[in-house]
Amino acid sequence: MTLRLTGLAAAFALLAAPALAAPEGSQLPEAGKLNVIAKDFVRLTLEAGEREPGYVDAYYGPEALAKAAKAAPRDVPALRAEADRLAAAVAGVDDQALPPDQVRRKAFLAGQLKAAQTRLAMLSGQKFSFRDEAEGLFGVRPELKPLASYDPVLTRIEILLPGDGDLAARVDAFQARYVIPADRLEPVMRAAIAACKAATQAHIALPKGERFDMEFVTDKPWSGYNWYKGQAHSLIQINTSLPVYISRALDLGCHEGYPGHHVLNALLEEKLTKGKGWVEFSVYPLFSPQSLIAEGSANYGIGLAFPGAEKLKFEREKLYPLAGLDPATADAYDAFTKAKADLAGAEYTIADDYLSGRVDRAQAVALQRKYGLMTQARAEQRMKFVDAYRSYVINYGLGQDMVRAHVERAGPSQDARWQRMEAVISQPTTPADLAK
Repeated sequence: MTLRLTGLAAAFALLAAPALAAPEGSQLPEAGKLNVIAKDFVRLTLEAGEREPGYVDAYYGPEALAKAAKAAPRDVPALRAEADRLAAAVAGVDDQALPPDQVRRKAFLAGQLKAAQTRLAMLSGQKFSFRDEAEGLFGVRPELKPLASYDPVLTRIEILLPGDGDLAARVDAFQARYVIPADRLEPVMRAAIAACKAATQAHIALPKGERFDMEFVTDKPWSGYNWYKGQAHSLIQINTSLPVYISRALDLGCHEGYPGHHVLNALLEEKLTKGKGWVEFSVYPLFSPQSLIAEGSANYGIGLAFPGAEKLKFEREKLYPLAGLDPATADAYDAFTKAKADLAGAEYTIADDYLSGRVDRAQAVALQRKYGLMTQARAEQRMKFVDAYRSYVINYGLGQDMVRAHVERAGPSQDARWQRMEAVISQPTTPADLAK
C-alpha cells in the first residue's frame, strides 16, 4: 500500500506507524522504499542518541518517538545490526526508478547510514585511524600536512607582529587589545547577527516566523552553538568562559545564525521535512556528513555575507565603536586574523597525533599554542573539543574549502553564488555533491 499523505502529515504518519519491514520482493515503488528506510533511520538515530549523549544534535519530530527511544533503546550490537540492514536496503534501491531529487535523497541517506555504522562501531570499541574515522563519519578523507609546513605562515605573522620572545606570547598581548568588554558583548552580538541576517535576507527568502533566542553560557568546549528547536526557531549560545575577540562577532553571527546553522536547519525543515515529507530531516545526527555540509557552509557564509573588504568596513564603522575599541587599529587586526586563518589545517595534524597517541595531552596543548597561536587557556579549551568531538575538527576548515570551491564555480556574480549556496543548504547535499 502506498501512503498518499503529503508534507509534514505524511512524515509524522510514517514516524508514528508501527515499524514496517520491507519483505523480499516487496512491490513498494522505489521512493516508497526510501520512505520506509527513512522512518527506520529516525528511530535508529534517536535510540543511538540514548546510547551516546550528544549524538542527536537536533530533533523536532513527534515527542512520542523520542520518549519511546528513551524508554526502550536497543543495545549497541542491535543498533549496529539495524544500521547494516538499512545500509543494505538503501543500496538495493534502484536509482533508475527514482526521480533526480530522490536519487539525491538516497545518496544522502546512504552517507548518514555509513556514518551511523562507523559511530556505532566506535561505541563498540573499534579503533579507526584519524583519516579512516573522518571518512567514515563525514564522508571525506582529510589531507594531513606535516606541522613544519605551517612554519612559513608563522614567519609571516612574525613580520606582522615583530618583537622579542615567544610569538604566541606576542599574539596573546596583541589580541588582548581586541577583546569585546563583557558589558558590551550583547549589543555587539545583536548588531552582528542583525547585519548577517540582513545580508542573507537580501538573497534568500527565510521561512515565515523564523526566529532565534540568544544566551551567554560558560564552561563549554566550543565558542558558539546553535540548538535548533524546529518551527524555524533556534537557540544560539555564546560561550563567555574565554574572551570574545571583535573579529568573532560577525563570524559567530553568520556561522550560528545567518546564513549558517539557523538558516540551513530552517530551510531543510521547510523544504524537505514539511515540503516533501522526508522524515529523515527531522533528526540531525551530529557525527554524519550532514555536519561537514553544516559547518562548511556556515564558515563559508561569513565571507559570502561580507565579501571583500565589507567585513572589515562593518567592523570598523559599527562594531568597534559599539565595543569601545579603537577603529583606527582595525586594519592591523584584520591583517593578523587573515594570516592566522592559514594555520587552520595544523589542527588536523595535531588532533591526529594526539588521538593516535603519538603525543600526549600536554604536548598537544603546546602544539595548539604554537601552531594555533592560542593562549594557554584557549589551547586547553580546544583540546577539550578534540577530546569530545575527535575528527569532527575537519568539518570547519575542510568543509569550508569544499563549499567555497563548489559555490564559486557558479561564477563571480554574488547573486549566482547566493543561489548556489541556497541550494547547498536547502537540498540533501553530500560531500560528493560539492566535488561535482
